Amino acid sequence: MARKKKLNICLATAEFAPLAKTGGLADVSAALSAYLHKAGHDVRVVMPFYSTLNRGDLKFDPVDNFQNLTVTIGPWDVEYSVYRTVLPTSGLSVNLLRCPALFDRAGLYTAGKDEHLRFLLLSRAAIELCQHMQFSPDIFHCHDWHAATIPLYLKSNYAWDKLFANTRSVLTIHNIGYQGKFPAEILADMTLGPNVGHLHQDDLSSGVINFLKTGILYADLLTTVSPTYAREIQGAEYGMGLDDVLRARSDSLIGILNGVDDEEWNPQTDTLIPRRFSMQNLAGKKTCKKELLKELGLDNNPARPLIGIVSRFVSQKGFDLMEAVLPRLLSQRDFSLAVLGSGDPHLEKFFDSLHRQIPDRVSFYRGFNNKLAHWIEAGADMFLMPSRYEPCGLNQMYSLKYGTVPIVRETGGLADSVQQVNPSKGTGTGILFRDYDTAGLAWAINTALDLYKDRPLWKEIMLNGMAMDFSWQQQGEQYVKIFRKLSGK
Repeated sequence: MARKKKLNICLATAEFAPLAKTGGLADVSAALSAYLHKAGHDVRVVMPFYSTLNRGDLKFDPVDNFQNLTVTIGPWDVEYSVYRTVLPTSGLSVNLLRCPALFDRAGLYTAGKDEHLRFLLLSRAAIELCQHMQFSPDIFHCHDWHAATIPLYLKSNYAWDKLFANTRSVLTIHNIGYQGKFPAEILADMTLGPNVGHLHQDDLSSGVINFLKTGILYADLLTTVSPTYAREIQGAEYGMGLDDVLRARSDSLIGILNGVDDEEWNPQTDTLIPRRFSMQNLAGKKTCKKELLKELGLDNNPARPLIGIVSRFVSQKGFDLMEAVLPRLLSQRDFSLAVLGSGDPHLEKFFDSLHRQIPDRVSFYRGFNNKLAHWIEAGADMFLMPSRYEPCGLNQMYSLKYGTVPIVRETGGLADSVQQVNPSKGTGTGILFRDYDTAGLAWAINTALDLYKDRPLWKEIMLNGMAMDFSWQQQGEQYVKIFRKLSGK
């Protein structure tokens, strides 16, 4: 049998774990790249060199001959240099664009008037870096709006270059709620010249340039991070104003569920949790719960169910429902709550108030703590994630691996990864509710608390979830298949 040819892949992203992260985009960019690299493909990652980069013990070396390069963006010749670091866990090299004028900011994203310039540089420099390296990608993998103008530029400004004659572009939409919408005044900065007609003309007439919509129009293939979300965003409720262009490209839109990084999220090997455990030996999970309760200062009652929450505090995640439902349920039912997260100040105040009212049953850690996130996944009995919408979600998959039963809304990747429990058959992995309302969430939590009383059944549900395989070995191969089909390799 003939050996399959390796793929040349250029992956452009604004986030890449552990270097720069605000959400799942960073985890997926890193894990997918690592999988493709280990599978023998030539993967060139391109991302910004933010001043806030999480450097850890990594070395960042200037790349010879790739210093003080310029790319013309509107009236400016923007200067940048390329630095490279090697991730020790995967051996993958990451190329970082050093441009202090654009990337030395307090956060990864800003509300500044030059925000569009920052990610036009990412897109343009990613293409020109391939030119400098004489690297001909089979696939240009563009992630979210930050890299979504690459497909347009490949078909316009850089269409002359035979280096890209066989290059195909793939745009992955991680969350359609973030689109990169800018006023049409930035038109000159697009540097499209005679190709300005490629932009969405109705948007231009309305005074808008939408980076994500542009990518949807010109990418050779569109993917998103779960099959259900791929269907949902083609409707008005979840399409965020882009459902019409997505329906027009429905034949080129595929949903692939994200994978889980087995090296970081695995109860059998996790070095951050108090005691490791497996399907064959769950004793360690009891230890993790005991130590978590102690760490958080909660009443150490192992028989009382513990619900965990690890999340950004944004409206998407269903916190309006939690705010309405949790105080009442805490007064009616005997359970504890461990909350880790930050975001909306109103929600931070809500959870802090809950903690002050019931300090022996409610814990709240404001901010992010990776170790505590692992402890909650390992020590909680249930994980609450009642999202209004959820493109994929990773925490519910972490929860399944750690025997922590998810309570989720039936939407997006939550619907694709969690199976409704059937108590009479002992099947299913979690509790799902359909309607986004307080009655639905209350039903789901009450159902989970009732099921928890049947210890043999609960153990069966836990084991069902732990047996699920969401590894990148499974999910990554789906990307390889579509990349091969698209590229003809």
